Amino acid sequence: MSASRAPVTDGLAATDDIGWAVRLLAATPTHEHRDPELLRHWARAADAFGAALAPVECTARTVESDGGLRLGLLARYTSRPPTVELFTDTLALAERVVDARGWRDWYPPGSVRAAALAHEAVHVHLHHRAAKAALKRALGHNALRLGRLRVPGHVAGAEEVAAHAYARTVCGLGRSPLLLTAALAAEAETGTVPSPARDARREN
Repeated sequence: MSASRAPVTDGLAATDDIGWAVRLLAATPTHEHRDPELLRHWARAADAFGAALAPVECTARTVESDGGLRLGLLARYTSRPPTVELFTDTLALAERVVDARGWRDWYPPGSVRAAALAHEAVHVHLHHRAAKAALKRALGHNALRLGRLRVPGHVAGAEEVAAHAYARTVCGLGRSPLLLTAALAAEAETGTVPSPARDARREN
């Protein structure tokens, strides 16, 4: 796709980045009956937190392997030992999906891999107590109130939202990787990568 053409706005792209963050939180266990406005508040707070993070150096070792499509993962972080695993089969599919959907202006060549690394770098960063506490404060969710005492609570899924926002920002993406993960999930359901022409007509 040439730089002069606008990215195709299909059924997935019509939902903005905060909308996808809300969907992620809503689909996370413990949030099934949460007020949608509360989820939107948390989504915005987590997105802003991730977007405002200073560049984070990933100190974990990086390895590449196959099998991500079976697991439904682009990458993952494991803490013992600290390792970021990139799944080459899913990364390759993501690049094909970007081209097929006409999203190359949003996700330039090589940016999917860079975004996956940036995303996991935030998980490494948030594994430390001080960084995790900062995210909790940003979300403003109190697990306990005793008079003036407020104990910040954990919001399941917020770390994912923050990591996606960070990757979008540091990699200069036009849209959050959340949109791309939604497209990959849609691809997993259909089993075929759409052509650009067919994708422009399809609603997901």
